Amino acid sequence: MELEARELRPSRLGTLKAKFIQFVYQYFYPYLTRRLRADDVLFLNYGYEEDPPLDIPLSASDEHDRYFIQLYHRVATQVDFAGKRVLEIGCGHGGGASYLMRTARPASYTALDLNPVGIAFCQERHRLAGLEFIKGDAEHLPFPDQSFDAVINIESSHLYRDFPRFLDEVSRVLRPGGHFLYADFRFADTVADWEKQLANAPMTMLSQTTINEQVVRGMEKNSQWWVRAVDRLVPALLHRWLLVNGYVLVWRVHQDMKSGGSTDYRMYCFAKA
Repeated sequence: MELEARELRPSRLGTLKAKFIQFVYQYFYPYLTRRLRADDVLFLNYGYEEDPPLDIPLSASDEHDRYFIQLYHRVATQVDFAGKRVLEIGCGHGGGASYLMRTARPASYTALDLNPVGIAFCQERHRLAGLEFIKGDAEHLPFPDQSFDAVINIESSHLYRDFPRFLDEVSRVLRPGGHFLYADFRFADTVADWEKQLANAPMTMLSQTTINEQVVRGMEKNSQWWVRAVDRLVPALLHRWLLVNGYVLVWRVHQDMKSGGSTDYRMYCFAKA
């Protein structure tokens, strides 16, 4: 009986995870977009800052999103996008796609996300020549083989049901010699599996960098933004209770990324042979 219970446990955990992921994509992300679009929220990542400050030159209209943009800038500039066909998987509200299209000068930039409300927002908000937003699944990319010179994925893959399949799909749509630029986090008890899956990816790892310190610094610089965002997301009827717990949740993420915490945030660059 004990053995039977032990054998069932992973299956049950997998089912619960699948249901949670389905809830996030089907309900939470569309809700998030509806609540935040009136405030013109263009980024959903934690942010990034170096010491000394990265201090990239930004337009006046981009300056208030500096620390979100800097994460995109640091990940994307591991390679040169100029004149290339770029795919972003998990584009959120499209702020990173817009910034990179305007500054990195790719020939084209295709941005994909599973949130239909988010994609509709992006299509209305970010109208640039060469920039296209498409609803699609990261694990079933709607593109032919060898369609892109570079693929970028930022702070999204921790919610994918089948991460190895996602890596296979990235490799499939990359041309030979193309690059995969990637940044995300994992909790301590899943890091070993993450490392194994990345090591088995059908691409060559060129670099790996732990960026906890820089993400924590970005969160601290964005602290007032987080206060406003949590306040905006909490329904009025639950405001008193959820507002406090929302701040606690953000604070715990911040603490978990500090030295000795339970979260690893890393940046990678891969190449397809």
